[in-house]
Amino acid sequence: MTARTDTWRTTSGGRIERDRILRFRFDGRSLTGVHGDTLASALLANGVHLVGRSFKYHRPRGIVAAGVEEPNALVRVQRDAARCTPNLRATQVELYDGLQAVSQNRWPSLQVDVGALGGLLARFLPAGFYYKTFMWPRRAWTACYEPLIRAAAGLGRAPEHSDPDRYAQRYAHCDVLVVGAGPSGLAAATAAAQRGARVIVCDEQAEFGGWLLSDPQASIDGRPALEWLTETLRALHGNPRVTLLSRTSAFGCFPHNWIALNERLTDHLAAPDPQRARERLWQVRTRQLVIAAGAIERPLVFPGNDRPGIMLAGAARTYLHRYGVLPGKRAVLVTACDEAYRSAFELQAAGVTVVLIADVRAAISEALQREAQRCAIPVITQATVLGTHGRSRVRALDIARLDGERRPLPGARREACDLVLMSGGYTPSVHLHSQSRGGLTWYEPLQCFVPLPSDYPAMRSAGTCRGLWDLAAIITDGRAAGADAAQAAGHGAGSGAAPAPLPRSGDGAYAGALPQPVHGGHGKAFVDWQNDVTAADLALAAREGFRSIEHVKRYTTTGMATDQGKTSNLNALGIVAQQIAQPIAEVGLTTFRMPYTPVSFASFAGYARGSLFEPVRTTPLHPWAEHAGAVFEDVGAWKRARYLPRADEDMAASVERECLAVRRGCALFDASTLGKIEVVGPDAAAFLDRLYVNSFSTLAVGRCRYGLLLRDDGFIFDDGVIARLAEDRFHVTTTTGGAARVLALLEDYLQTQWNELQLWLTSTTEQWAVLALQGPRSRQVLAGLIEGVDLSPAALPHMSVAHGRICGIPMRLFRVSFTGELGFEINVPPEQARAAWEAILQAGQPHGIDVYGTESMHVLRAEKGYIIVGQDADGTTTPQDAGLGWLIGKNKSDFVGKRSLQRPAMLNSNRRQLVGLLTLDPTQVLEEGSQVLQQSRSRLRPLGHVTSSYRSPTLDRSIALAMIAGGRERHGHTVYVPTLDGELAAQVVGPVFYDSAGERLNA
Repeated sequence: MTARTDTWRTTSGGRIERDRILRFRFDGRSLTGVHGDTLASALLANGVHLVGRSFKYHRPRGIVAAGVEEPNALVRVQRDAARCTPNLRATQVELYDGLQAVSQNRWPSLQVDVGALGGLLARFLPAGFYYKTFMWPRRAWTACYEPLIRAAAGLGRAPEHSDPDRYAQRYAHCDVLVVGAGPSGLAAATAAAQRGARVIVCDEQAEFGGWLLSDPQASIDGRPALEWLTETLRALHGNPRVTLLSRTSAFGCFPHNWIALNERLTDHLAAPDPQRARERLWQVRTRQLVIAAGAIERPLVFPGNDRPGIMLAGAARTYLHRYGVLPGKRAVLVTACDEAYRSAFELQAAGVTVVLIADVRAAISEALQREAQRCAIPVITQATVLGTHGRSRVRALDIARLDGERRPLPGARREACDLVLMSGGYTPSVHLHSQSRGGLTWYEPLQCFVPLPSDYPAMRSAGTCRGLWDLAAIITDGRAAGADAAQAAGHGAGSGAAPAPLPRSGDGAYAGALPQPVHGGHGKAFVDWQNDVTAADLALAAREGFRSIEHVKRYTTTGMATDQGKTSNLNALGIVAQQIAQPIAEVGLTTFRMPYTPVSFASFAGYARGSLFEPVRTTPLHPWAEHAGAVFEDVGAWKRARYLPRADEDMAASVERECLAVRRGCALFDASTLGKIEVVGPDAAAFLDRLYVNSFSTLAVGRCRYGLLLRDDGFIFDDGVIARLAEDRFHVTTTTGGAARVLALLEDYLQTQWNELQLWLTSTTEQWAVLALQGPRSRQVLAGLIEGVDLSPAALPHMSVAHGRICGIPMRLFRVSFTGELGFEINVPPEQARAAWEAILQAGQPHGIDVYGTESMHVLRAEKGYIIVGQDADGTTTPQDAGLGWLIGKNKSDFVGKRSLQRPAMLNSNRRQLVGLLTLDPTQVLEEGSQVLQQSRSRLRPLGHVTSSYRSPTLDRSIALAMIAGGRERHGHTVYVPTLDGELAAQVVGPVFYDSAGERLNA
């Protein structure tokens, strides 16, 4: 039997199972909790308030909140060496038997932290100190400052082992997605489902109900709210059109109602099935979005407000009613909000002694005064906190009343306490509304930003996140939002009910007060707990000239911690507005960035990890190349043989041998990675005419044509050889890396622009292995192997295609070349590729046949001036720039990108154009990517850059291709290329270095 340690637990109440005791450890200490606890509630039940240290000053920090807004209680949860997750909020970690949690950002222990000595230097470490301190001496940055800063940076320690768990991903569509399962969200889901809509409801908590779970006294339609909750959930669970996702955060809102959800599946289990996914990333496309994300209680800014034992009033109420935990024995409430009084009254009734309520407002309602008198709790108004006392937990605070100039009046009192509750009102959660480009407006009666009715009709906010607080109004608002969303999605008629109106005067239950300057306090008043940003830091930023709230945010780092400013942003805005004497509405909000709540990297990666991160693709001839000792390189997702050395050859020697073999005899190359797309149908030719710059309807059957594909903006997208196999069938090749994107582009145009055309597209990249035999003797090698095809120049001229057999294997034979030599590309089924390959090698032995790799292929094509899209054409290159303007069909009325080519900027003669470069010293090889200068040691703008550079074995010298401004007009000019060893002079020439007449190509 395990002895219970949770002595701060109430004797009854809460939504926990008291008879299911769970053992866990925190910082090595054995403790107990019960089923239904979070780690935070279990720690409080064990009297543990000190849970971490702050980032900058290493000050002791305790639990402030009860949900995702928690800024302090970050822990590392570790199941084993491989399953270790840092920076989890204790308020979101569900307790399970055997849980092991460790506090962070302290050494050697939480109680005794050496880093806390930095607090002694706090006066020398204000906001932006690192911008000023680490500027001098300059060389000390890399030698001293950077290592120290990196060592001190961060909160938790990153895992050292690979995560062994699985992470799933799923796409989903629905009519209505409801974010938030509080009263407004559930009312919206019910209304939408009743009208026949497909509904998905997500909520980040383990249990649906929102703040109703913390308010057992609430009522809806004259009956207890928890009864309404039970019946509503029963109906939703029984509706097959409704999907309920608990433990699921909506962390991002993207265009066209694409919402990203993170569902945590097993972290709450003591012994999860290792075969089950740990998390699931949902990518939901919804017709209508209802945001019911609730609101977050604002803390107050006063000196010493960061001590353990100081928490939000609503959080204390949650710990009492949901978890049956008393967060203290003797409490003081400091508030600017009516709702916080309920926390004081209910804690008092549960056995906590509330010794004082200090309200910062000048007056409170008579009803609150009467209830406070009934509970025998003294109340003082127009109060302020001058400071707090205690080390690892608050022990007392100093309270005073203020005069008209906000100066403390004589007679300040010190109240002994172990719990301070604070509430500055509520801040609507408007992040998803803002991310979806919805507007926000400052609503003065509630002292907060609220969503504007969106210009985008597929999104609407409901309930507390819209500024409502009255429960009846929240339910009405949710029902109206759900009914309207269902109607907009095409289901049923609207409810006819209008959204509930915002209160025209301040709702005391909701509205609070923003920070006001107070004289006479002692201690730091924190605004951002996690990053240790104080009110003084924000004031300093204003004094130093920062006016933009985005600049203030970055200068002080407020709102940049892992809590994304949930509890700090609005208080920071209020302080900055006061300092620069501008209304908050003009100061504005900082950008709400995704993810608003942390999401694991593994969830984003999903199955794309390890060998699945980028699947390795190999050609059918890969085993042969491995056996031959090939050195491989990654080209896109493919492994390709870069060169095939013999004996002690290095790459240079191997490439020279391979290139000369192609030029003098023949050599074989594995070109199977070329993208291949079959375009089939009666409108296939018309389709290609509309896409490519040149015409294919005039191409004869059995012939090939080089095709150039542009984007809409007129820049080169891809290229390849296109063969007409029949009147209605084309074989389209693409670059190795462009196969998928070209097919996607073709499908996009076919399905969205020209869906009247009759044709279909099929990727055949892996249906054909391509054996490229190149060189003047290649025809002689194939003569004894080919059946059914006449290889003579007259019967099979350059740029032709024929069907036949090689060694009995069916094939498509293309007479094309990427080397400038007589060449053939033999397309055969992949399972028979090796047999054909070895047969060609055997037949080529008398002719001195060799095998070459991609490096030699690059050299050979550069000698001929052939471009590679992505290297010589970089996404800003037009056909004219690349010297391919002759390809453009003169009689074509239109093609993709044609109109863009007529823009004045595209016709500028000083655009960068493809040229060749020959270094004056032929032994010097230029570095690819180097800048090209017009004059030696010029400081003017470079003319361009080197795109390809090699030593040519054929020419026995270096060659290079470059894109330089007005390049074709500079032939014969000398330019200069800077290198690490000095400048190299080069002459500008045409891009074709070898056989410019094409005699060898047409042999």
